Amino acid sequence: MKPILLTWPDVAIASLLLLVDGALSIWLRLGLHRPLAIAAGRMVVQLIAVGLILRVVFALASPVATLAVVLVMTAVAAREVAARPEQRLVRFGNLAVGASAVTFATFVTAILALTTAIRPTPWYDPRYAIPLAGIVLGNVLNGASLALDGLLGGVVRERAAIEAQLALGAPYRQAMRGLVRASVRRALLPIVNTMSAAGVVTLPGIMTGQILAGMDPFEAAKYQILLIFLLAGGSGLASVSVVILAARRLTDDRQRLRLDRLETKRPGRG
Repeated sequence: MKPILLTWPDVAIASLLLLVDGALSIWLRLGLHRPLAIAAGRMVVQLIAVGLILRVVFALASPVATLAVVLVMTAVAAREVAARPEQRLVRFGNLAVGASAVTFATFVTAILALTTAIRPTPWYDPRYAIPLAGIVLGNVLNGASLALDGLLGGVVRERAAIEAQLALGAPYRQAMRGLVRASVRRALLPIVNTMSAAGVVTLPGIMTGQILAGMDPFEAAKYQILLIFLLAGGSGLASVSVVILAARRLTDDRQRLRLDRLETKRPGRG
């Protein structure tokens, strides 16, 4: 079965649904019609640009080009992880811990899948490596940002309780244990919900895309199971890594809680 190729008129017809959203925004005075139009325009430009770039990268089939694309994607994801929490570690601390966690989790997960389960030839084939890294990054980004926001916000809220434990002689690791657990749990709940609903409430995007492309539904289901396992593992690695790294930056050699290393994000800053 050959894939059904879309024409630009097909896409234009689908875009008419945005006019419905715009009309509802105007009718209900939501003020979203302008942001909706801007977001849709940006999305179209970005995806077309990415499609053209990937066409060139796929044709080159170069490990250097593939790595460059993945690194750019990772850098953008790290920036998003750093920008989302309300509290920020000083001296670009959010960016440092976010980049470390995202890079570690993404590369471990993607390389494991490429060299063991999917096994393209060569293993760094950009047609497999780049889409896989992108899928993993999207999930890793959400997990890491939720975990980091949970830890940094929780430290501010629970400062008195943490410092009370430290004053009673508890080591810093023990005083932070409850907050670390809560932050990691918060980060992993979305992927747990995704696994619980997959196949019953929703047909995940990858499986749907492969079925539309002509793959046998049973084979598409196996790919989707593999990818969800990868996403769950990547989220766990990223959330634990970012929480541990951030917690270490909030202490010193004397086992003190150093909230002076935190600053609150100013309104309007991304």
